[in-house]
Amino acid sequence: MRTKGHGVSSETLEFQAEARQLLQLMVHSIYSNKDVFLRELISNASDALDKLRLASLRDKDLDVDTADLHIAIEVDPEARTLTVRDNGIGMSRDEVVQVIGTIAKSGTAELLRKLRESADAEASQELIGQFGVGFYAAFMVADRVVLVTREAGATDGTRWESSGEGTYTITSAPDVPQGTAVTLHLKPADSEDNLHDYAAEWTVRQIVKRYSDFIAHPIRMAVERPGTDGGEPTTEVQTLNSMKALWARSRDEVEPAEYHEFYKHVSHDWADPLEVVHMRGEGTFEYEALLFLPTHAPLDLFSPQGRRGVQLYVKRVFIMDDCEALMPGYLRFVKGVVDAHDLSLNISRELLQQDRQIQVVRRRLVKKILATVKDLKANQPEKYRTFWTEFGAVVKEGLIDDTENRDSLLELLSVVSTHDSAEPTDLAGYLTRMKDGQTDIYYATGENRTTIENSPHMEAFRAKGFEVLLLTDPVDEVWVERVGEYGGKTLRSVAKGQVDLDTEEERSAAEAERERQRTEYADLLTWLGSTLADQVREVRLSARLTTSPACVVGDAQDITPTLEKMYRAMGHEVPQVKRILELNPTHPLVSGLRKAREQGVTEESLKETAELLYGMALLAEGGELADPSRFTRILAERLARTL
Repeated sequence: MRTKGHGVSSETLEFQAEARQLLQLMVHSIYSNKDVFLRELISNASDALDKLRLASLRDKDLDVDTADLHIAIEVDPEARTLTVRDNGIGMSRDEVVQVIGTIAKSGTAELLRKLRESADAEASQELIGQFGVGFYAAFMVADRVVLVTREAGATDGTRWESSGEGTYTITSAPDVPQGTAVTLHLKPADSEDNLHDYAAEWTVRQIVKRYSDFIAHPIRMAVERPGTDGGEPTTEVQTLNSMKALWARSRDEVEPAEYHEFYKHVSHDWADPLEVVHMRGEGTFEYEALLFLPTHAPLDLFSPQGRRGVQLYVKRVFIMDDCEALMPGYLRFVKGVVDAHDLSLNISRELLQQDRQIQVVRRRLVKKILATVKDLKANQPEKYRTFWTEFGAVVKEGLIDDTENRDSLLELLSVVSTHDSAEPTDLAGYLTRMKDGQTDIYYATGENRTTIENSPHMEAFRAKGFEVLLLTDPVDEVWVERVGEYGGKTLRSVAKGQVDLDTEEERSAAEAERERQRTEYADLLTWLGSTLADQVREVRLSARLTTSPACVVGDAQDITPTLEKMYRAMGHEVPQVKRILELNPTHPLVSGLRKAREQGVTEESLKETAELLYGMALLAEGGELADPSRFTRILAERLARTL
């Protein structure tokens, strides 16, 4: 609905459906600690000030005053209002609708589902933090929220108002100062929803000190003081925060609580960080860095639109959020700040990619982070286990491209194996348990552990007592091929190539038996190869099967079916790779098929059996049938004949 009068246009709009649901969840059931609403509003105001300073550096024609960038908090106990005001970059009318009226981030549906399922208020807070929707937190303590803003360089402003019930009103506002002011019409102080009176000076002062003391811009509030000797009360403006840059202080000077609150400011997370990385680079190129390993993975960790990189400052001046040039993709979950001393203030993202100094800093940051994780692995195994559970699948991406740090990354690997059903292992541990004469590190890939462990490919390895690494992340299909070896031992898939697990003593007798079987089954192998020519390139007897009738394997250099599907999903043209069907000559189904051919069973029946044999081999490894309906029809008819 749009109305217009006296040159002022007004429009009432509905929240995006998912934003409306999120508002209801937040207002009625999410937060146990509502104080954090003020932290989020101050954080948004601080971002707006940083963006204005950066815009003024990049656009010399932008007519703005950056001499006194600050945040002002105004409380009115009688009217029960609290206002957070900044003189920063401001927003246009379209930006207000886009940023506040909708949630245009990936993962919203997943977030809402998890929130509804979560019965734990603290866990729900963490979910909100992962998603980063701090402005909506204002409705926890307010019946109505009014936002007034004017974009830097614009002449007219915008007024936004909502009670959080489903709609909001947008009105043009001709005479407003540059920046943004958010006014909260607070719920009653004695309401069950409010544990504190957020219109009280001491409450505001306490919250700012706890959550926002490190903000680089002054946070000011006008406070009233009693007059002396019975005189009139006076009003004085006080700065509530110390504005100390945590990264510029030594670690001995910073309390753990300060690190935690700073992390929450830069990451919009609600949980404390898992680990703090505070470092200083000196010499030809000086910088300070304060980085954090999160406790849990954000919902957008694998989204192409997810946040990447850390904040970049130059001489305490904010330059950009999400500086991807400082952090490789496989460490995209790392949050924090890097303050470089020798960069130009107006450096662009494009120039950063080629800047030699930035590349030096990036290498040092990566090595420091990996060294920190290595230290967790050695000295704080519980923390390391949390880290690897949350971020291991991402860290393994570095094994594909980061050849400089590949050895360090391999040392950090934590892999489930057949050695212990409860505790994962690393590659160094695997080497210590290898059998005498074993030259390969065996691994198997698949969607989940159960599927892999029940795969026919595992039978001989299990029977002979060989340890196998069980890899279930999609990236595993790629990095094992790229890395190739560890500690002088080849990484080898149990589903590729020929298998020979016999000892020297066993090999002579085993080879004689296999030669006898090859002669006995030569005719069947030739016939199956011809019958299944469209599906497989070879049929041979297997040395890896002990209980299953058949399995499908690839040559040592073949691309795996999972990797083939991944490439196709990304739009790459990949030629179909025919694989090898291996038969277990001791299985009754295989020996029965051989005898059936010798006894003259009809060709049609034999071909159907061949189809079933191949189809079962595919299903056993978690593969997909080309024609499931035909497979089930043939199987049903065969079963019916046995009744």
